Amino acid sequence: MLRAFARRMSSGSIIRIGTDDPRMSKIVMHRGVVYTSGQTAADAGDDITKQTEACLAKVDDLLAQAGTSKSRALNATIWLKDIGRDFKAMNAVWNAWVDPDAKPTRATVQAEMARPSILVEIQVTAALDDEQS
Repeated sequence: MLRAFARRMSSGSIIRIGTDDPRMSKIVMHRGVVYTSGQTAADAGDDITKQTEACLAKVDDLLAQAGTSKSRALNATIWLKDIGRDFKAMNAVWNAWVDPDAKPTRATVQAEMARPSILVEIQVTAALDDEQS
């Protein structure tokens, strides 16, 4: 299946995965780049550590579905509900998750979330392996 994606991508096609949501795709792939939708985890409880761990597990799953991994991450955007309260704890989880030899660029900002129970949202962009792009 990924070989078929790779052939289509080399022609400039746009591949969309996880399109059941009427608002967005979970993954979009184009010219060797994988764009993931923002991941939240309010169902993980009201603890920033647990929500961040759950978000990053979802990111790992999306990257795997696309045929890549965090070691190919290019960029990450992180939105925190309360950056003053949660930045340090979120960073501890991030630092344990990120590949120390392949750190992406990253921006972290405070933002009002879509639901009060969401403490963090994470979006990652990654490259496909060279043989897939």
